[in-house]
Amino acid sequence: MEFKVKFWGVRGTFPCSYSSHLTYGGNTSCLEVNAGDRTLILDAGTGLRALGKRFLRDKVRNATLLLSHAHWDHINGFPFFEPGYWPEFNLDIFARDLSGCSCIGEVLTTCMEKPLFPVPLTTMRAKMAFQNLQAGDQLDLGPGLVVKTGELNHPGGAVGYRIEYGGKAFCYVTDTEHVAGRLDEKILRLIDGADVVLYDTTYTEEEYATRVGWGHSTWNEGVKLVREAGAKRLCLFHHDPDHDDNAMAAIERDAMRVFPGAFAAREGAVLDMLNLPADAAVAAE
Repeated sequence: MEFKVKFWGVRGTFPCSYSSHLTYGGNTSCLEVNAGDRTLILDAGTGLRALGKRFLRDKVRNATLLLSHAHWDHINGFPFFEPGYWPEFNLDIFARDLSGCSCIGEVLTTCMEKPLFPVPLTTMRAKMAFQNLQAGDQLDLGPGLVVKTGELNHPGGAVGYRIEYGGKAFCYVTDTEHVAGRLDEKILRLIDGADVVLYDTTYTEEEYATRVGWGHSTWNEGVKLVREAGAKRLCLFHHDPDHDDNAMAAIERDAMRVFPGAFAAREGAVLDMLNLPADAAVAAE
């Protein structure tokens, strides 16, 4: 039995290929979850490219992609996902019902059409199935593997995921904006008692004051949510491109002082959900 989460992309908004961002990472949102014999992918940001190369190396032939939403930073790795061009690869893609589009397949097709991209989606030879979901749906993806969903507060809408396996729960709650003075009841239900809650902590409190309505939140709000929900750990995620390694280290220290179970997501790090350490540290491969 295995339940591991690997971070392939932890940055929000825009990829950052700068030496000042190497410790925490510059690729945009992408996680790999291995639960039993199932492989899940959370979002398809630029981190997806390196994950695809790992799939080819290890001859991974099946995966399920769960998209939080279809903003650029969460799908811009998709055209560069090499297994997508491999006929032996099978990919189920789930995304919320997108207004004006029949399914996520239509969105990805449009993104890969001229003049936006030189290679059309039809060039990808993998067996792909595009499936709509509604926030609140539950997916039973294999023996003992349950994925619950919840609505997030983000322009155009977004979905959060709770992955349950082996008696543990990992929650993926990014891109969402809090409302000052009120805890989000939908998020509280989704993260109730979870072992690890990944949360959108793009801004500091000072930064958020000038970015209300942009669809993102703070680590301070994340702490309030996990405490109220009785969750054990808070993973800071969707790091702002302007937050270099020094800024991220300071943010992580501040969060840990207030909530010892807090830690910042780092590209390449792995969470072993069935053998979590006593502290919030994660291992880097």
